[in-house]
Amino acid sequence: MISKEVIVKNSTGLHARPATLLVKKASSFKSDVSIEFNGKKANVKSLIGVLSLGVTRDSSITVMASGDDETHAVEEIVKLIKSLEE
Repeated sequence: MISKEVIVKNSTGLHARPATLLVKKASSFKSDVSIEFNGKKANVKSLIGVLSLGVTRDSSITVMASGDDETHAVEEIVKLIKSLEE
């Protein structure tokens, strides 16, 4: 398992559109991908899970992955989160 912290800079945090993009990206990997925020953890392949965390702008989250392509999965998810900055 590997993990990496990232700051969410998107003005709406991880809601609706950004969360949907994350779920689509995470679903393309074989690894289990999750994010942790305020002590809560959610599967990034679950839209309800991501939305339930209530991640807001300027929040620090931890992206974690475990599996065959874990390194690539974390890199791509972090890159996507950073690209959502508005």
